[in-house]
Amino acid sequence: MARLLLGVSLLAMALGLGCCASIDPAPEPSDSASEPSVSDDVRALLAFKRAIDDDPRAELSSWNTSEPDHCWWSGVWCSLSDGRVVALELSNSSLSGFLAPEIGSLTSLQKLILDHNAFTGSIPREIGKLKNLTVLNLSTNQLEGPIPSEAGDMQNITTIDLHANRLSGAIPPELGKLANLKELRLSNNSLTGTIPGSNDSIMVSTKKEDQVGLCQLAQLTDIDLSNNLLAGSIPACLGHIQRSSMVGNCFHNNDTRNRPDWECGNSMDAGKDNNNTSIGEDGQRGRVIQPLWLLIVEVVTGVSVLSILTLCAIAGLRRRKDRSSRRGVPWTRALSWKENNVISIDDDLLGNVPKISRQELAEACEDFSNIIGSSQETVVYKGTMKDGREIAVVSMSASVHHWTNYVELYFQKEVVEVARLSHENAGKMVGYCKSSDPFSRMVVFEYPSNGTLYEHLHDVEGCQLSWPRRMKIALSIARVLRHLHTELQPPFAVAALASSSVYLTEDFSPKIIDFERWRGLVGKPLLSSGCVVNGGGGHSNGVVDSRHVRFMDVQANTFAFGVILLELISGRASLSKDTDDLVNWARKHLEQAGEFGKLVDPKLRSVGQESLGIICNVVNLCIDAEPSRRPSMNMIGAILEEGVDTSVRDSSLAWAEAAIS
Repeated sequence: MARLLLGVSLLAMALGLGCCASIDPAPEPSDSASEPSVSDDVRALLAFKRAIDDDPRAELSSWNTSEPDHCWWSGVWCSLSDGRVVALELSNSSLSGFLAPEIGSLTSLQKLILDHNAFTGSIPREIGKLKNLTVLNLSTNQLEGPIPSEAGDMQNITTIDLHANRLSGAIPPELGKLANLKELRLSNNSLTGTIPGSNDSIMVSTKKEDQVGLCQLAQLTDIDLSNNLLAGSIPACLGHIQRSSMVGNCFHNNDTRNRPDWECGNSMDAGKDNNNTSIGEDGQRGRVIQPLWLLIVEVVTGVSVLSILTLCAIAGLRRRKDRSSRRGVPWTRALSWKENNVISIDDDLLGNVPKISRQELAEACEDFSNIIGSSQETVVYKGTMKDGREIAVVSMSASVHHWTNYVELYFQKEVVEVARLSHENAGKMVGYCKSSDPFSRMVVFEYPSNGTLYEHLHDVEGCQLSWPRRMKIALSIARVLRHLHTELQPPFAVAALASSSVYLTEDFSPKIIDFERWRGLVGKPLLSSGCVVNGGGGHSNGVVDSRHVRFMDVQANTFAFGVILLELISGRASLSKDTDDLVNWARKHLEQAGEFGKLVDPKLRSVGQESLGIICNVVNLCIDAEPSRRPSMNMIGAILEEGVDTSVRDSSLAWAEAAIS
């Protein structure tokens, strides 16, 4: 990681890009009597580490005394001028624990990015001491409690992202003091109360002193308060925000899609008068006292209904037990998908994904005779839809007796997961097929008919891929992986990224189609009778955890991308009977820049030497044996876009590239 940070810093100085160059040194504090120092930053970082309960990826393994310079620690970015910590970025690191209050001692911090972890507890009040902070991203964690009012003291903040947590309480009106705030994302929490702001006629005033609450945020362009329990009215001032979302709340005066009344409960009464009140002689509101006889009737009725329901439940359980004993199902037999009702299936989950009939797919695929791939778990057919689109149909090889409710639920979630991919270099899902007679589950993709990258590189027609074309393919794959890993929430990882999963269009534009994902769905661990019969126990949970790890391993995608780059420049397959393992063969030539030329495919007539150097340096980073040291696709994409696309570059860039290697 230290080598990577140094390289990116040098590259940033040469290009004017990069993470380090984009963060200016924090201004000197005005109070010289208690001026913070680097040692304060180190103590705060060590306190942050002590508050971590679990670090399964060893992201903080470098945070120890054997590496005394904290600027080399993983996720830590320092100012080039004084060594103060200016950024702490540990997103998608699988960290669990709580946020140490000492984090407020990082007074030069400008970026705090800890999204997509498992932090619990509350947001410390000391967060308000970070006067120089511009970006706060604690989204997709398990943080609880209220948003501290001290957050209103972060005077330079431009982005606050706390969505997808368990935050409760009201939105603090102190946030209205953040004059530079542009983005505020608080969706998918349990926030209650009203939005701090005014709906009075005073809001037509343009005077800053007339504004209150969030209406004071003149720079705000993006606000997302959706899926909370907010009530009352939406302040009129927020209606002019360029990008805003308020759906899934309990508002009164708007046409946005609210939660059902039963979900809102008392929240619906937060911003309006309670109907069960009356005005007394003294002018004060008081509750209407219900008659005693009405209370007695309500109590007796409730007890009677509860008793009847209890008796019915006991009788039903006895009948079910007797029926099960008479049936005598052997323990080795898995429950069928019709019998297993432990997991509830919501058919509306696939509502936004087109459903295609089995008959339509049979006609498109010549009665399922045009097979282009098969395995024990799936069969892939090629077909042509009536509108002329060429498609690939992946059919699951599983019988109705082994297709449990658990598998059905997982199938539906995977369909929804893949259907959200909309990048131009990701294979587009056309729809799905769900049939009971005959039983079948299928997914349908648009099929690029120009073969796979593997075929073009390693078959006789590999000469069609010139060096510029190969570089264009590399850039396109890097961009789609950057989109999947960093722009999608939650991130998406390709199950088995390889040159054989990269399909090419007629103009050689790559499309990644994740067929391997569906083979894994029908794999033995998921369909084993032990996991199904013992449903709800440790076996089932173990399957979920292992599959989650497999499909969310973005670091494995980074390594696989490095292998694809090696295939592009060398023309060699990753595994071959005639040659050694591609990575092992390439490592000895990647150690010195003078050896890069020995990696080049002999079929290539001309090769851009600067592009070759950048590609080789990137490969070195991607295939690092330690996953935690592999850079994100966001960084890799930036390096490739700047280096490969630029035809003429100065010597300082070449010097920076050499430092990366």
